[in-house]
Order: sequence, then structure tokens, then C-alpha cells
Amino acid sequence: MLLKELRQRVYEANIALPQHGLVKFTWGNVSAIDREAGLIVIKPSGVDYDLLSPENMVVTDLDGNVVEGDLNPSSDLATHVELYKAFPNVGGVVHTHSTEAVGWAQAGRDIPFYGTTHADYFYGPIPAARSLTEDEIDRAYEMETGTVIIETFRERDLDPMAVPGIVVRNHGPFTWGKSPEEAVYHSVVLEEVAKMARFTEAINPQVEEAPQFLMDKHYLRKHGPNAYYGQKGQSH
Repeated sequence: MLLKELRQRVYEANIALPQHGLVKFTWGNVSAIDREAGLIVIKPSGVDYDLLSPENMVVTDLDGNVVEGDLNPSSDLATHVELYKAFPNVGGVVHTHSTEAVGWAQAGRDIPFYGTTHADYFYGPIPAARSLTEDEIDRAYEMETGTVIIETFRERDLDPMAVPGIVVRNHGPFTWGKSPEEAVYHSVVLEEVAKMARFTEAINPQVEEAPQFLMDKHYLRKHGPNAYYGQKGQSH
């Protein structure tokens, strides 16, 4: 993939976050990886969205070293790097502080499966990772954030492509996908599902999760080997 094209796509993916109401100020970032070249393109740290351009996206290697760009990469780069290393099918990563998802993160709760909107994109509850320890924060905060995400998926035996997102306790959501565009899409879905789940529990505090057979039907009709939802070549 041409680096110029990837810069453009990462720029557009970052701009999509405020367009979808997922970030305020500079509270979010999107990255993408060119696995053949071993390069990551990511938003620069603390730069207002109105000032972003394809040219000021930062290019790094898989050790987080800047290869191209005059600005510092996002402070969350090390988290993105850990996810790319652990999840080989991931092509894009998003982190935001979107309100509804952060609510579940701060509560330290999985987002339960209550209905079909959830099942169309997440095959099971959206997990909440544990809080980082003081030692982890002092040692390598951003890298260890990636570590606790990976730890959660391994301990629960989850497929990161079937559950393309998580909330990290006391922090916020991370999502991913095969591309930066898909990662942003999943971030929008996670936020909406988080809101729907909160409304559901407010209306009926005794609500139970929806049945597994409904999850299977809705997820697999879009993502299974015999998927039939949508048009050929359509990603969503």
C-alpha cells in the first residue's frame, strides 16, 4: 500500500471521530498499519482536528520510532503497537473517550448483550478490562494498557475479530477492525450499543441478557461462512 494513500485514509478516519460525536477537543486517535512495510500511521499528539491534514499524520515503525513526520505521535501509540503485534488480522485501531462507553469503563462493567444491534457486530458481551496496577502505570502506562486488553482476550478466549472492541476500566474504549474505516465503524457501534444497554437497564433493572441463539442468528448472518446480509462486496 502506498504510504500517501494510508496517510489520507488515517486522516479521514480521524476526522470521522468528531463527525460522529465520538470525541471532544483532541480526545481520540485512529491509526492504521501497513504490515508489509512494517509501518504505522497515526494521529499526532494533541493536535486539534481542524488542524489535521494527511501530511501531518505521523509514520512510525513497530517499535514506535518516528520514521516520517515533524510532530510527536499520539501518546497512545504504544497501546496501538501492542494490539497490532498481538492481533495479526487487525489493520486499524481507534481510541476515544466517548461518553457512553466511558461510563461502562468507569463502572468496570462488560456491556451485556441485550439485542440484535449488539449482535450484528459483537459476538458476545463487550468486555471490560481490569484497571492497571500502580506498577504498570509507572513502568509503561500506554504499553501496559495494550497488555491488559490482550490479557483480557486471552483469559476469556475471545476472538478479537469477532469482538472488535473493549472498554478499559477507569479509562475508555478501544476498537479495531481490518481497516481504519472499519475500526471507526466499530467505535460508533460500541458507543450506540453502550447507550442502548444503559437505557435498557434504566427501563428494566431486572433485564436478562438476550439468548445465545439470537446472537448466533444475527452475528452469523452478517459474518458467518453462509452470511447473507447486505450486498456482495459490502463490508457492513
